[in-house]
Amino acid sequence: MFSSRVTGDLGPNRLTRAVRRARAAGTALIDLTVSNPTMSGIPYPASVLDSLADPAALRYEPSPFGLPDARAAVARDSARHGINVAPERVVLTASTSDAYSVLFKLLCAPDGDAVMLPIPSYPLFDHLTRLDGVRSIPYRLEYQGRWAIDFEALDRDWTDTVRAVLAVSPNNPTGSMLTAAELAALTERCEARDAALIIDEVFADYALSAQESSNPDRQEAKGKREKCLTFRLGGLSKSAGLPQVKLGWILVDGPETLARGALVRLELICDTYLSVSTPVQRAAPSLIAAGAVVRAGILDRIRSNDHELRTLAAAYPSIQVLPCEAGWSAVLRVPSTRAEEDLVIELLERDGVLLHPGFFFDFPHESFLVVSLLPERPAFVEGVRRVLERAHA
Repeated sequence: MFSSRVTGDLGPNRLTRAVRRARAAGTALIDLTVSNPTMSGIPYPASVLDSLADPAALRYEPSPFGLPDARAAVARDSARHGINVAPERVVLTASTSDAYSVLFKLLCAPDGDAVMLPIPSYPLFDHLTRLDGVRSIPYRLEYQGRWAIDFEALDRDWTDTVRAVLAVSPNNPTGSMLTAAELAALTERCEARDAALIIDEVFADYALSAQESSNPDRQEAKGKREKCLTFRLGGLSKSAGLPQVKLGWILVDGPETLARGALVRLELICDTYLSVSTPVQRAAPSLIAAGAVVRAGILDRIRSNDHELRTLAAAYPSIQVLPCEAGWSAVLRVPSTRAEEDLVIELLERDGVLLHPGFFFDFPHESFLVVSLLPERPAFVEGVRRVLERAHA
């Protein structure tokens, strides 16, 4: 996907045109931007979607927040991450993008209110805020051995129109996760300034090391009742590797009065759209359970590719693979001998490799490259080898 950050508001730029030319010409490409596990050779059980054929789905029983059994299944599964939530605090949506739209409608008045968004980050948020008439105010993640929130800049740019702060943990593409201290600092600010905290945790299952997956500080932080109105987002797209199934969710947390009031208003919004299909709700308990097998396959793939990448890059001292705690991407910092766009186009046209430049994600300066960890190993290793050879020159 190439967003307005690549294409520009007035039309496609050089990189987008080069990609279109290569695809129109039928050029064989090693795609290091792939983010679709169903197109990445990940093994899926043949029966994984059988539960969608449940005859009970023939009966339509609309429920604004979703069917009770599906909400209970999400609540049970959330305990894997140390999150204890009552099914009554679970709101089902058709996707995480749908969840954002619901929350922007809940929290913000159009053409005035604002949401603070992290950068670097995936450019989807630009489109989502614009489509709901919400202003976005960026706050910077700074890299100093690890990616961390620049709270001084966040405080400087916070205005009285801010209704929510969005945090992505793990972040896409940096792979950084909120520390317990960062979560506490965001919560304190939102509580004091009457704003909500939205935490996107769709990649939470994909820690790139066993130590990170069991980090006690983060587990303890997630188990605490937040002091501000808080919404945690997840979905089957990542947790079960099923983007085609279209089921996401919002976990509502915070002080009882605020949470109860938010749920009342959310009920009206969700009842207006009723966007989640009955078959996927009926199948949700089975899909969530089956997702464990797919998740294990994805986790094995990304950990293996991350290891291959760092092993190969060790032979190129001028190229740094930045630390990554979790997620499906890795970030390379390369010599700034040419513009990122020039380098990526050269890799596309001369080496047959497609990858993302850092400016796609609003990295603060040149030169960063972002590669997906999802491709099958032979293609990934060959693609990375070509990238390293070209980038170090």
